[in-house]
Order: sequence, then C-alpha cells, then structure tokens
Amino acid sequence: MGIFDGLWLGLQAAIQPTMLLYCFIGVFLGTLVGVLPGVGAMAAISLLLPITYYIPSTAAIAMLAGVFYGSQYGGSIASILLNLPGTPSSAVTSLDGYPLAKQGKAGVALFTAMTGSFVGSMLGLLLLICFGSALSRVGLAFGPAEYFSLMLLGLIAASAVGSGSPAKSLAMVVLGLLLGVVGTDVNTGLPRFTFGVPELMDGINLVALAMGLFGISEVITSIRAGGSGSVNARFSLRSMLPGRDEVRRSVCPMLRGTAIGSFFGAMPGTGAAIASFISYAVEKKVSREPGRFGKGAVEGVAGPEAANNAGAMTAFIPTLTLGIPGDVVMALMLGAMMIHGIQPGPLMVSENPAMFWGLIVSFGLGNLMLLVLNLPLIGIWVSLVRIPFSMLYPAILVFICLGVYSVNNNVFDVYVVALVGAAGYLLAKLGFNPAPLLLGFVLGPMLEENLRRALLLSRGDPMTFVERPLSAGLLFLCVALLSWAAWGALRKLIREPKVLAEPQVS
Repeated sequence: MGIFDGLWLGLQAAIQPTMLLYCFIGVFLGTLVGVLPGVGAMAAISLLLPITYYIPSTAAIAMLAGVFYGSQYGGSIASILLNLPGTPSSAVTSLDGYPLAKQGKAGVALFTAMTGSFVGSMLGLLLLICFGSALSRVGLAFGPAEYFSLMLLGLIAASAVGSGSPAKSLAMVVLGLLLGVVGTDVNTGLPRFTFGVPELMDGINLVALAMGLFGISEVITSIRAGGSGSVNARFSLRSMLPGRDEVRRSVCPMLRGTAIGSFFGAMPGTGAAIASFISYAVEKKVSREPGRFGKGAVEGVAGPEAANNAGAMTAFIPTLTLGIPGDVVMALMLGAMMIHGIQPGPLMVSENPAMFWGLIVSFGLGNLMLLVLNLPLIGIWVSLVRIPFSMLYPAILVFICLGVYSVNNNVFDVYVVALVGAAGYLLAKLGFNPAPLLLGFVLGPMLEENLRRALLLSRGDPMTFVERPLSAGLLFLCVALLSWAAWGALRKLIREPKVLAEPQVS
C-alpha cells in the first residue's frame, strides 16, 4: 500500500465522530495537564489507561496520544507566564519566554510557542509518514557506546545554554550529574548518597527539582525585589501578535528545531528534553547576537518548542514500527496498545493498515485541534499576568506544593522543593543558570547506564568508544564543541584590556 492510499484509508477512519470526539478529549486534557505544574503526561495517561478498556482500540490510542503531544503545547504556558516548568523540555522555553512575559510580550511568546509547536509537530508527523522505517533502522544502529557519546554531546552542548560563563554552565551540568546518581544503584541494588534517608532510595523527584530551581527561586527573587509589577499588565490584540522582525527571527529556528527534534525523537532513550536543550544551544551559537538569549530572544522560544513537539511526534517511530518504546510515556503507550490486542512492529502496517494510518491521520487532526483550541485562549492566558503579585505568589506556591505532592503522594517531596528553591535562589544570585543542571540530572542516570553497559560488553575496554564509527564521530563533535568554547573564552580574554588599579599617592 502506498503512502497516499494509506493516508486516504486513515482519513476515512479518523473522521468518524467517535474518533474525533476522543481525539479532542485527549488534546484538551493534554493541554490542561501541561498547564498544571507537576501533573504531566505520564500521570494523566496512567490515570486514563483503565478507562480505555471501554473505548474502541484506535480511538483509545488516539486519545492517549493526544494527551501526550497536547501536554507539550500546554507545558509552555506555565513556563512562559509563571516560570513554572513541569518538565525539562519546558524549562528551556522559560529561559527566554519568561523574560518576554516580563517585558509585556507574553502574548508574542505564547503565539510563537504555539506556532513553533504546530510547525514542529506537523513536520515531525510528515517525517513519521515518509521516513519512519528508515529512521527506525538508524535508531537500531545505536548501541550503548553510541548512546553514551550522544548523551555526552548533549551535556556538553548544555554548557552553551547558560547566559553567563560556559564554565559555570558546565559546573551546573556536573552538579546535575551528581544529583542524578542519588538513589538505588540499578546494577548492585545498593543505596548511593542517601545518607540514611529512606525517601531518597528512589532518587530526587524530577518535578520537585524543576519547580524548586525555577518556580520557588523566582518567587524568592521577585519578593526580595519588591515584586510591584515587573510584568507589563497592559496588552491588546495587536500586542499579542509578533511583528515582522519577530516572525523573521522565528522561521529558521523552527525549521532547525524540527530537524533536531525529529532526529532525537526517533532515537530510543533520548526524547524531547535533550532535543530542546540542543536546539537552544544551536540557536545561541548561530545567532549574530548571542547576548540576547536569556533576556527575551524569540528564537529561544521558537526553536526549542519546535524541537520539543517534533520529538514528541517522531517518538512514535520506534514504538509503532519496531515495538521499542523510547521513554516511559512511550512504554505506557505500548502497554495500552497491547491491552487492546495491537502488536506494534514491522508487520503492523501490513496487518493493521486501517489502525496504523488512522492513528497517523488522527495525530494531524489533533494538532489542528490544538492550534484552534489554543490560539483564541492566548488572551485569557495573558490575563494571568494582570493578577497582582501579592495574590499571584501564594497561588503559585500552592500549585507547586500540590503538583509536587501529587506525583508520589509524599510530603518529603515538598520539603525537597523548598530546599532546592532556596539553593536555586543562591545559585542564581551567584550567576549560575539552573537549566544545564536539570539536563544533567535527567541524562545522568542514562549516561551512567550506557557507559557501564558498553564497558561490560567490551569486557572493560574503553577503546570501544572510539573503535565504533558512530561513537567516534559523536566524541569528535564533543571535543570540537569544547575546543570552540575554550577558544571563544580565550579570544574574549585576549581582546579585553587589562585594567590595573593605580596605587594611590597620599
């Protein structure tokens, strides 16, 4: 069956009233859980999984998929308006989205985020349709050594994310790696760095870390600064639309972000978080004005949002075509398919063409629904910044505590978010950007796991990382990126004139 025949068959299945209804329910709930800090797609899909027993199989998978990619849309809203990222990928959006909101351009930031999300999703879906099998074969070529090198490249690229010194960003990556090893060792089953605290046996809660670093620390900073109105409360319909210059600055980052997100989304074990960080790092490197990043650059919103949503779409490539889930959410989706008697894999297209193509078309319809649903609501979301700070901050703290507690129903996580928030405030005062720490925390356990697995397979020979061509190429990029950053810092140091203090003569 050709692509056009398959799309026609999928369209006939996707435009059924039942499919449209459940697809809309999925994207609506996804946007809602994305806006609410701390809930996330994984928790929402887990809660909805028992309900799908009573729904037709294709409609059930379309609804759960809508929750997944709908949450990518909604996650940017709280990040831009309140600096409350619930996931690492939305944390990247807050780096420039929140400064834009403080400058009175919350509508522009939200419009750019929605547009970037739509472009990334639709182009990622196009790649899923045309090159799904080919991208899956590329993913199968990656072994533990290649994944280690790829994640190392992502961590080094994260050192370029910070708005200050690359050395400070690299230090935050290392701190994130150290925090990521807290908990039970998956190989030996022994606790590491728990200091006798039983609640740390499962590691530090990611949501608590993200909300403490960004949400609590921002609340403390704003309260100490007086918090009388740093966000411009006036807005109009015209101010919500980006200008010609902002549109021009957004187009290329969206395309580059889509390419980056599509590649990493198709790689099992990577996903949207690393794609968003690398997209941001790329945009900062190719920009003629890198100093604008972190202060309200629209490219810092457009690129990562496109990468985030393109990664969400192409994450279905290994799941549908190979039956290999790339992350925890995709594992839940795979479980839902098996519950309904669907066996993902190379034979799914030929044995279940109506279901496969029906899901593909429903993804496109779901993204159209998200665009139609979210763009008219931008004015309502922007109105949040009109709430006085004295009323907004207590509500933010309540949402943070509820969101963190709801993940594991554990009060200890609330204490963690308070402690991390205080530490995040001190780090921000010292000029350390928290975003690289978050990526180091997420990729640290996977980096360690693939390192140990590669050494185990090679019987402890470290040369396995340079003997494999893909791994060697990625390591070469790591060295090149470090050399580039070091040369830039050295050149800046040489160009700056040294000012020596004149001794005072009495």
